[in-house]
Amino acid sequence: MAAPEAAVSEEDMGGAGKEPLPGPPVECHCGPTVSTEPTFLGLVSPYRARRVGNPEDLVELAQQVQKADEFIRANATNKLIVIAEQIRHLQTQARKVLEEAQRDAELHHAACNMVKKPGNIYYLYKRENGQQYLSILSPKEWGKSCPHDFLGAYKLQHDLSWTPYDNIGKQDAEISIMDKLLSQQMALPQCTEPNFQGLT
Repeated sequence: MAAPEAAVSEEDMGGAGKEPLPGPPVECHCGPTVSTEPTFLGLVSPYRARRVGNPEDLVELAQQVQKADEFIRANATNKLIVIAEQIRHLQTQARKVLEEAQRDAELHHAACNMVKKPGNIYYLYKRENGQQYLSILSPKEWGKSCPHDFLGAYKLQHDLSWTPYDNIGKQDAEISIMDKLLSQQMALPQCTEPNFQGLT
């Protein structure tokens, strides 16, 4: 014979697989109330998490981007100005080199009845027929009997370039400094950077 407890029908249980019907809340005074809701730590501001965006932040961001663009443009402009100045300087130097090369070639092609030696000063004259020639005699040495027009005096350098008479002193001083520099560098032990001490 079955136990009395087995006589309980499914209807009394509210039906198989069904949730029990809600009843009135039961108060329990046996201890502190424990919440079953999940607990979240306040690490993020709910205001900032829920809002879509602050229009003031977008305006500030746009201003920063515009300011960065202005600085980049200004820096690029300044660098281009420096490069343009360097280009103009190089163009001037290139023009000077070409002019000096043309002058040196003309002096070497001038008529000369002697072997030209580096370190000597030669005087350029022009005959009535337009021919140019070099001489070792200066206008002072010719005196009033100078037969042709005097065009200028030049010193023949060891690299076979010509230095105008007015620039001989400056050129010789620069060559002396370079010679001194080379002598000091050759006497010093090997180093990664040049030593210009004592040249000024």
